[in-house]
Amino acid sequence: MRRLGLALAMLCLAGCGGADGEPVTGGSTLRGTLVDPDRDGALERGPAEPLVDRGGRGTPGEVLATVVQLTDLHVRDEESPGRVPFLDRLGAPFGSTFRPQEALSAQVLAAAVRAANAAGPDAAFVTGDLLDSASRAELDMALAVLDGGEVDPDTGRPGYQGVQETGQPDPLFYRPDLDAPRHPGLLARAARPFRSPGLRAPWYPALGNHDLLVQGETPPTAQLDAFATGDRMVTGLDPDIRADPDTDAAAAVRALLAAGAPGRARTVSSDPDRRFLRDGELIADLTGRRAAPPALRRAAGRATLDYAVDLGQDARALVLDTVDRAGGSRGLLRAGQLDWLRAELARAGDRALLVFSHNPLDNTEGGEAALAALAATPAAVVAVIAGNGHRNRIRPHPAGFWQIATSSLADFPMQVRALRLRRGPDGRGFVLETWMVDHDGAGLAGAARELAFLDAQGGRPQGFAGGPEDRNARLYVAR
Repeated sequence: MRRLGLALAMLCLAGCGGADGEPVTGGSTLRGTLVDPDRDGALERGPAEPLVDRGGRGTPGEVLATVVQLTDLHVRDEESPGRVPFLDRLGAPFGSTFRPQEALSAQVLAAAVRAANAAGPDAAFVTGDLLDSASRAELDMALAVLDGGEVDPDTGRPGYQGVQETGQPDPLFYRPDLDAPRHPGLLARAARPFRSPGLRAPWYPALGNHDLLVQGETPPTAQLDAFATGDRMVTGLDPDIRADPDTDAAAAVRALLAAGAPGRARTVSSDPDRRFLRDGELIADLTGRRAAPPALRRAAGRATLDYAVDLGQDARALVLDTVDRAGGSRGLLRAGQLDWLRAELARAGDRALLVFSHNPLDNTEGGEAALAALAATPAAVVAVIAGNGHRNRIRPHPAGFWQIATSSLADFPMQVRALRLRRGPDGRGFVLETWMVDHDGAGLAGAARELAFLDAQGGRPQGFAGGPEDRNARLYVAR
């Protein structure tokens, strides 16, 4: 069950820098961090985190490229009957189906866009789970934030309809008008249109399981479309239903929704835009949008979204699609994708390479073959960079490159990762400098970060921020 992990002292507080007061500002963690030194649940400004040298030392050379990574955004239509927040009560194999800040995902992404722009990148990579449950409404919302312009986070009829309403009797769900930390009127404000500045640099997506699978687990069907676009929202399961922890989550979701999700329900306004996207439709929308950069446009029509991006004359990025269309959150690379990867490595020459995917390659079927290909190439592979696990992590690979995983925008610490690729000392090898960037906490994004920090499943108890060496590091790569 998801509960807010509140210290006793927090029960009388209205918030710690949310929408109703002065925000706890963000920015590069090289200049300052957000900390909770007295463990009262309230974030405040803390000391900077310098870059930790790993794998070498010496003064890096010229900058070849600067990019940012945004991952696991989980932009969600929290009012959709197709969501299953009530499954948190069942435990394994379900989890993280409800977050207290779930109505604020679009506002958090807009704040992350502002943070990314402040880093001045040459490119941005969105490494999967752009969406929470593969719906048309979620995609429209996410694209409006990333490309810039007016964003309408509301679906169905105007105003919030969902499990966080004041009249909801189930204590599983945080109700901002009633529960501590209180944010009166938060849901009404969350439904209002707002403007996003959009990413100023070209952005490149890597598909994640939540982008193509319902709740990130099961392929969409006409039956599931009907459930999501209908007017019956289940708010609590029949108490006789039990979860089998040994059951595959995708199969369990299919069986539950096929049975009509028996239990307590309410009537909501239906919305045809809540239907689920099919993989070809999503790829066409991403590659065909007006602001799509040429490298992404060239990937149009492919069965999987794999493509290469030039980052200046001396650096290149490869983007891999790791979604298993059959269902489940574990990644998959097919034989044809591995052939494509080997061909790209062969033509890379002596350029520095960054490889982006949603699933870490060591948690992907076919990933070991991909890592072996990267290790065997004469090209200068610097790092493979992923999301999916919602946790910061940097580990060396025996072949000399780095494996980087980045925390999500859906859970605390809600950060962007910046990466600056440079030549190595004396022109030998390469150095990748990477550091975390906090969003500015302005408006509803501040309330979202507060709630995410206090959330027992995704917040401070889980340590998703990783250790200092997983966040801000200077990573040396010999040729």
